[in-house]
Amino acid sequence: MAGTDKRKQSLYFPEDMLREIQEEATRQDRSLSWVVQQAWRIARTEIMRFPSVNDVIGEPALPDRKEEEQQRGS
Repeated sequence: MAGTDKRKQSLYFPEDMLREIQEEATRQDRSLSWVVQQAWRIARTEIMRFPSVNDVIGEPALPDRKEEEQQRGS
């Protein structure tokens, strides 16, 4: 495993999904964090195949707010 950097992050799940994750964590005697991390490791190559928001055909990428502020000189 790469490093021990631990940062807090709030994640929001639908109630039913969260209950399923909690049940699986309990079944495996693991933390919610551990279950979600394992799910990400298993699913990330599949998820990376999804098109990004900017990949919509025929639509240019929208600048983010930081770029807009930099252009205005803020």
